[in-house]
Amino acid sequence: MDGAVVNPPPPTAEETSMDVDLATPAAAAEDSVRDVEISTAEAEGWEDDAPVAAVVPADEALAPPHGGDVKVEVQVALESLQLEPAVNDKDEDMDDKEENKKRHLNAVFIGHVDAGKSTTGGQILYLSGQVDERTIQKYEREAKDKSRESWYMAYIMDTNEEERVKGKTVEVGRAHFETENTRFTILDAPGHKSYVPNMISGASQADVGVLVISARKGEFETGYEKGGQTREHVQLAKTLGVSKLIVVVNKMDDPTVQWSKERYDEIESKMVPFLKSSGYNPKKDVQFLPISGLLGANIANRLDSKICGWWKGPCLFEVLDAVEVPLRDPKGPFRMPIIDKFKDMGTVVMGKIESGSIHEGDSLLVMPNKANVKVLALFCDENKVRRAGPGENLRVRLSGIEEEDILAGFVLSSVAKPISAVFEFNAQLQILELLDNAIFTAGYKAVLHIHAVVEECEIVELLHEIDKKSGKPLKKKPLFVKNNAIVLCRIQVNNMICVETFKDFPQLGRFTLRTEGKTVAVGRVHALPPPGSTSF
Repeated sequence: MDGAVVNPPPPTAEETSMDVDLATPAAAAEDSVRDVEISTAEAEGWEDDAPVAAVVPADEALAPPHGGDVKVEVQVALESLQLEPAVNDKDEDMDDKEENKKRHLNAVFIGHVDAGKSTTGGQILYLSGQVDERTIQKYEREAKDKSRESWYMAYIMDTNEEERVKGKTVEVGRAHFETENTRFTILDAPGHKSYVPNMISGASQADVGVLVISARKGEFETGYEKGGQTREHVQLAKTLGVSKLIVVVNKMDDPTVQWSKERYDEIESKMVPFLKSSGYNPKKDVQFLPISGLLGANIANRLDSKICGWWKGPCLFEVLDAVEVPLRDPKGPFRMPIIDKFKDMGTVVMGKIESGSIHEGDSLLVMPNKANVKVLALFCDENKVRRAGPGENLRVRLSGIEEEDILAGFVLSSVAKPISAVFEFNAQLQILELLDNAIFTAGYKAVLHIHAVVEECEIVELLHEIDKKSGKPLKKKPLFVKNNAIVLCRIQVNNMICVETFKDFPQLGRFTLRTEGKTVAVGRVHALPPPGSTSF
């Protein structure tokens, strides 16, 4: 009848058995699909709030014994899912422990132009397995094509074409290697006097200095005499906080030297008084050793007595491994001066942590523009890490700021205790050598170098001259001072800069003043304007 609902007749026993037979393979197929889905979820570490058992259709839950197996499998899958993150955390903690087993040091290679800094740095990377044989052969061919066969090792550190053509380092080269106990960051500073500002930025990040001196006849004398970069680099290194110095007498294999003990002793006897006058203690802070950067002699392994019978001391790697790590405060307020920035899936900044620790997910401030940022990722020696402590060279990916809003010299800082940002500060200055006929007085202009900041400044007031013997201020306020004087003065800059007092953060409170390519004074930040003020 039209419109009537007709109920179907009940199934026969035969049809029922057919249904079961047909349903069972389908159920099995669905079960296997679900098993695959569960294992995929396991592999990808998904956790679903809804219980997986709830997904099983009612007819399968009532189905033959196989349905029971599904419940068991689901239970096992759930347990493994709950356990997995804990295992991962353990693994990551283990990784961090493994990662932090080795201490970290920054070593800056300084010295006069052509002393062999880049060649020695390249040889260190080759001997520590950072560069393979094929790359070396390629560099040898390139150097030969330029008729500069002995420069091939320097090509490892000098990566741009200008540096390779001229044979002069321009920018601070950066590389990593490891010894048995220590991870090192090599900072290869330029030796030419035109690039001293770049050398300053390299030395300001260093914990230990490797002063490379050429033993070749005439080359040591050129670097050491007045106007040579050996002297200026040593003074700058001390000013910038490089407290330990390894003096490597390079090119000992040269035909004019031939591993001569007399030449080595002559260089040491001339350098020791100068190092002493620069503030180093030759017995505690300085170690001399002979090497050949080109041949790799006395770098990774001790010298063969057939090559040099008189040297019984350690090789360069042993000396570097024995250097004491400076005291650092992992729990202090966070400070990381920014030396460079670029775009890579967000804004990435580079620098060395001077105080405190950083973790993925931290909220920080970029000073002096007070921009709130979040740490998305941390990279140390090309490896991604979850946290890092003081002394580490890092690349930090940030959100909340654009790359063009950051300048070198800005500081990544903790929110609770941000770094001071000021237009002026009081400083204790030591005058080294003023330019011809110049006097140091209010109105004197120079270029200030402090951590990664390079900024024009003016001396606005001389407050006191300090007595060299007693270290106490003289009563009379000076109108001017001359070479070698120590003076307390007020310095003003055009743009706001981030600084700290020397007593609180030595690395952020040391600076140099330069004029017309020459270092005229070195100093320490003595006092800052009152909190909340940018000027006195």
